[in-house]
Amino acid sequence: MRHTSGLPDLGVAFPWLVNPQSAAPNGGDETVTHDDSVANPFLLQYALPRVTGMSQNHTGRSSQEDIAWCYDAVHRVSRTFSLTIAELEEPMARDICVGYLLCRVADTIEDAGHIPPAAQSELLRLYSRTLDPEAEASVSTFEEAAAEWLPATLTDDWEVVDNASRAVGVFRSLDNHALESIRGPVRELVDGMAMFVDRYADDGGLRIKTLDELEEYCWYAAGTVGTLVTALVSHEATPEQTEQMEENARAFALLLQLVNVAKDAATDMQEENNVYLPLELLHQEGLDHSDVGDPDNVESLVPVIERVTARAEGYLDGAQTWLEAMPETRGNTLSAWAIPFLLAVGTIRELRERPADVIENGNVKITREEVHAVCQQFMGDSSPPIGDLRTRIRSQPLHEY
Repeated sequence: MRHTSGLPDLGVAFPWLVNPQSAAPNGGDETVTHDDSVANPFLLQYALPRVTGMSQNHTGRSSQEDIAWCYDAVHRVSRTFSLTIAELEEPMARDICVGYLLCRVADTIEDAGHIPPAAQSELLRLYSRTLDPEAEASVSTFEEAAAEWLPATLTDDWEVVDNASRAVGVFRSLDNHALESIRGPVRELVDGMAMFVDRYADDGGLRIKTLDELEEYCWYAAGTVGTLVTALVSHEATPEQTEQMEENARAFALLLQLVNVAKDAATDMQEENNVYLPLELLHQEGLDHSDVGDPDNVESLVPVIERVTARAEGYLDGAQTWLEAMPETRGNTLSAWAIPFLLAVGTIRELRERPADVIENGNVKITREEVHAVCQQFMGDSSPPIGDLRTRIRSQPLHEY
C-alpha cells in the first residue's frame, strides 16, 4: 500500500512516504511531489552517519558501510521519509532508518502483483521468522526465496528486498533496547500483511469490506510507527508521558494511513489491484469495489471518500496528544513526527475541498511550497505550538499566510 502522508509508504508501513519511482507500496506514500532540493540539505548530515569504529561483518563489509547503505536506501525509496530521519539525531535516526527499511521489505512483497498470494504470504512469514531470535530461519534463506521473484530490472524498492541482509545485519547490531523495541512492531506488521494476503487470496487483491476491517488493516500497515517510536523513547520518559503515548499511538498511525487510503483510492486499485474503500460504504452509494476509479462514478464515490477522510480527521486530537507527550530523548525530535502530522492535516484540508480529484486526477496532493513552509517552522531550535499550526493549516495552506 503506497504511503503518502504516512509509515506508517510507514508505506508500509511508515505511511507518509513517497516512492520517487511511483512503484511504492501504500506505503509508497505520496503527499506531494518531491525533489532533491527538499531532501538533500537535510540529508547531507547523514551521508556519513555518525558511527564510531570500523568492525567487519561476515560479508567483509564494515558495519559503517552497511549503515551508510541503509541511509542511502531510505532516501532512494522514500524521499519524504528521509526528511523525517534527517530531523532525528543519533541513535534514533539509525534506529528509525533501519526499522523503516525492515518494514519496506515486507511492503514491497505485499504490493507485488506478480507474486501469487500463496507465495507472497509464505515469503512474508519466512521474512518474519528471520527477525525472530528463537527461529532457525536465516536472512540468506529469505533472500534465496525472494530471488525467484525479483524483477529483471530492479527498482529501488526491490534492491532493498535483494539486500535485506544488510538491513537485518544492522538491526541485529543494535543495543538490546532498540532490538526489542523494533522487533515486535515490525513482526506484527509483517505477520498482519501475510494474514491479509491470505484473507483475499482468491480476489487477486485486497477488497476491504467494513470500516472496522479497514482500521484493522491500517493498524498492521502503519501501527508500527506509533508503537515503535513509543517503545524506543519510553524508557527515558515519565510514567505520564509513556501512558499518554501508549494510549494515543494508534491514533497517530491510523490518522496517517487513513489519509493515504482516502487520497490514493483510485491509484491503489489501478496500480496494485487493492481496494481499501470499505464495501459497506460503497454499497450505501449503490457501488461495488469494481466501481472504484471509474470517472463515471465520481459523484457517488465522493461521499465515500468524505467518510474515510472524516474517519481520519477523528484521530487528529489523539495524534496531537501523542506528539505533545513525546520526550525528545535518544536523539528523538518533535519535528520528525510533527511534520508528517501537519502534512496530513493539509492533505485532509485538500480532500475536504476537492474530493473528486481523487478519482478524476488519481490523488490529492498538497503543494511543494506548503511542504517547504511546514519544514521551515522547525528550522533551528524553534518549537512552534503544534495546535496553532494545525488550526492554521486546516484553514488554508501555510505558505499563503
